Amino acid sequence: MALPRGVVIHPDELGDLWLSRLKHSDIRTVGLHPVGGKKADESLEALRLAVLRGDFDKKFATLRQMGIEVEYEMHAMSWLLPRSMFVEHPDWFRMNEAGERVADFNLCASCDESLRFVAARAAELVKILRPTTHRYHLWIDDVRDSFCHCSKCRKMSPSDQALLIYNALWKGIRTVDPAATQCYLAYQNTEPAPTNVKPEEGIFLEYAPFDRDFTKSLADEACDKNVHEVAPLPELLQCFGRREAKVLEYWLDNSLFSKWKKPPQFFHLEKEVMRADLNFYQQLGFEDVTVFACYLGEDYEALHGAPDIDAYLKQ
Repeated sequence: MALPRGVVIHPDELGDLWLSRLKHSDIRTVGLHPVGGKKADESLEALRLAVLRGDFDKKFATLRQMGIEVEYEMHAMSWLLPRSMFVEHPDWFRMNEAGERVADFNLCASCDESLRFVAARAAELVKILRPTTHRYHLWIDDVRDSFCHCSKCRKMSPSDQALLIYNALWKGIRTVDPAATQCYLAYQNTEPAPTNVKPEEGIFLEYAPFDRDFTKSLADEACDKNVHEVAPLPELLQCFGRREAKVLEYWLDNSLFSKWKKPPQFFHLEKEVMRADLNFYQQLGFEDVTVFACYLGEDYEALHGAPDIDAYLKQ
């Protein structure tokens, strides 16, 4: 039995074109991903307000008629802990390697007050951005080496710090949705499994191999880069288990291949790499796979014609 498949696109890309593609596909989940980066809080807030206004109601109804679920996958930390709060609560924010509290990325993971605050904010956020699957993907900031170095936090790895945050978010979210689960995003600095912090029962693994070689399968043992990328997987799966374990891949991510700049570049799907990867993930026991598919909307087709992506959309 093939792995269930999903796509993750930007909110503005969910229009008639993608709905038409999805109608005749085997896609089971659509994830909306507000643009990250320095203005991640603004794009997340724009999505929250759009959903609150009902801007997506008809589109979501169409997806429901197709039997397709809706999720949200987003770097949420700068929304959950507004940087403007640094003046009043500097101890909530991370300490950099120079020993200075800074309001740039993430938070102080050993500060109980900051964790309680973001948990409460997460509860408020998911009252509006509520996935139909009860699976939540509120991620920490998309910046390498952005963890806390205070006297308590420096004893923890980035993965341990991240898991403390995700555990707190899950506790907040389940006050609104008792059936909620929250992902642990294994990505960049947090790919190694946590060692000193245990996942709460509602935490599942989301593995995002961003540092891979996209021209070769992860199963290619002759590719040193990919061998290094998959090395943490046994410990990750042991730590979090295979229940709900999912992959977040990049096979269709034309925003990545366009270096996150418009206009979108011509896209070519490495089909054999994708097929080998899907088999690899299935053998490991993952239960779900989804893929970024940004920058393949109307503007792409106007420039390059329809992208050849049916090998993923249709099993």
